[in-house]
Amino acid sequence: MANTISVRYLGHACFEFDFNGTKVLMDPFITYNPLAKHINIAELNPDYIILSHGHEDHVADVAHIQQQSGASVIAIVETAAWVRRQGVPGDKVMEFNFGGTLNLPFGKVKMVYALHTNSTPDGAYGGVPCGFVFTIGDKKIYFAGDTALTLEMKLLADLNLDWAFLPIGGHYTMDMYDAVKASDFINCKNIIGMHYDTFPPVTIDVEEAKRVFTDAQLNLTLLAVDESMSL
Repeated sequence: MANTISVRYLGHACFEFDFNGTKVLMDPFITYNPLAKHINIAELNPDYIILSHGHEDHVADVAHIQQQSGASVIAIVETAAWVRRQGVPGDKVMEFNFGGTLNLPFGKVKMVYALHTNSTPDGAYGGVPCGFVFTIGDKKIYFAGDTALTLEMKLLADLNLDWAFLPIGGHYTMDMYDAVKASDFINCKNIIGMHYDTFPPVTIDVEEAKRVFTDAQLNLTLLAVDESMSL
């Protein structure tokens, strides 16, 4: 059976994956992102919404999109508790933790380490931020979430990742230079950048980013908002 995977960039760290017909939405922050003002969230109909952590620039639209789509929401335990407090039905919230792997109809999702902070928009403790490794057929994709450079990334080196989604904006996460080091740690040459240019602290020199990745013999893709590509 053909393994058909694509992704659409919805701005900041929000991506909509299509895993062989199953829609998986990551970290929905669209309504409050001026760069994504042309995206109509009423048209989003994911089967799953996955949250890397509870900061507002990653969860702002989760309740609205879940309500209209009936999606299942996946998150670390404490962030999942906040999701329930937003009125999302308990049977639509899937919580798990580090070391855990969810076996879902579209493939596997493993929770992996991220170095960041985590609270929910109401100021509550959100647990620990995380990243995810997706195994979809013969493809493996790493979504780092918000993270600094961390040695734990080396634990992913033997997975033979096909793609990695890495933050490159600096200030709140690692910058483009640390992302190059991260690419070496995880042993992945195909990188899609995220968490940059949304607001002034994370504005980057795009040409410089392209240069430092090219100089490191890495393939950096910077998608325009609403642009899609096959993986």
